[in-house]
Amino acid sequence: MLEPDRLVPADVRRRLVALREAIHRQPELGFEERETSRRLYEALGELRPAALERIADTGVVARFRGRERAAPVVAVRGDIDALPITEETGLPFASQRAGVMHACGHDVHAAWTVGVAHLVAREPATGDVVVVLQPAEETGRGAAAVLAAGALAGVSAIFGGHVDRRFAVGQVVAQAGPLAASADTFTITLRGAGAHAARPHEGVDPIVGAGALVGALQTLVARRVNPSVPAVVTVGTVHAGTAPNVIPDCATLSGTLRAVDPDTRALLQRELRRVAEGVAAAHALTADVALDIGPPPLVNPSQPADWARRAAQRVLGEGAAVPLGPLNLAAEDFACYLEQMPGCFLRIGAREAGGPAIPAHSPRFYAAPESIFVGAAVLAETARVASAELRG
Repeated sequence: MLEPDRLVPADVRRRLVALREAIHRQPELGFEERETSRRLYEALGELRPAALERIADTGVVARFRGRERAAPVVAVRGDIDALPITEETGLPFASQRAGVMHACGHDVHAAWTVGVAHLVAREPATGDVVVVLQPAEETGRGAAAVLAAGALAGVSAIFGGHVDRRFAVGQVVAQAGPLAASADTFTITLRGAGAHAARPHEGVDPIVGAGALVGALQTLVARRVNPSVPAVVTVGTVHAGTAPNVIPDCATLSGTLRAVDPDTRALLQRELRRVAEGVAAAHALTADVALDIGPPPLVNPSQPADWARRAAQRVLGEGAAVPLGPLNLAAEDFACYLEQMPGCFLRIGAREAGGPAIPAHSPRFYAAPESIFVGAAVLAETARVASAELRG
């Protein structure tokens, strides 16, 4: 049975719950998190960190001293942005901003990261702990902005986590290997020649080519990717035409490519262009292919995952560490940090006893408040374990 008093002191719990609810009421989209940033800056400032600054426009970073000034530095990251979704949870602290809500739990991530600050301020790690509150995770741009700001210079390892209602409060996934996929966005414009719908032979119809291309793109996974390797190609939008009796001169498709290893990611990018150009040529069209490169695959290395698992078991008991189960091919820009340094990203149970497994990015999503305390305690202990192990 979860014992909140053992995880986080009662006075800190009250402050974290109030902070989470305030952030949830006033959700803000990526790089627009000004009120959220202000609240977090003030909350961290009350703890008198060794350093506190704003970064990446709306991000906040604070440094808390460890017991040994020369010991390796560890970072804990929480993301803070919301999504353009209308909330339908009915919570007493539901979003007060039309069309924007915390449908992915970043309100909880922000609160538990401040909780980490409280806990390492009271019981320091061996080395310093840098607490990072990152904007714009949902756009895939926030982590890159934090890195560009130099906020993680000198950091030896980084840890973070995500609420997950597939798991009960008190369960934690801390395992090596793939945890999330890369997400690259493509836009393909097929160009032909417009004509009257009654005389299609006078034009070159891009809609027919677009229909063929939607089906052909699915063969990238079905026939080009090794069946043992997860990958997804999704066409999310198709736009063409202005009237039912007009053949337009162009059609545009957009979607995403997702993979969990670099070789498959490169194959999908390469084959997308080949198939698009081939299908276009077969229909006497031309194809303009644009790729927007997003976050890389998130793959936890084994040693930091072991540190995180040991920390979770130390805080919650031996049975707390559970397997991920089916792989999640959503993207997570924490992967950008893992390209620069070792670390581990956790999934932290957020389903209350008897509650449903509500999917993230849905209007009804929320995380149980107890997950705040679990996230804070586990990530703080992970920072301590990692700091001690890196110190040697």
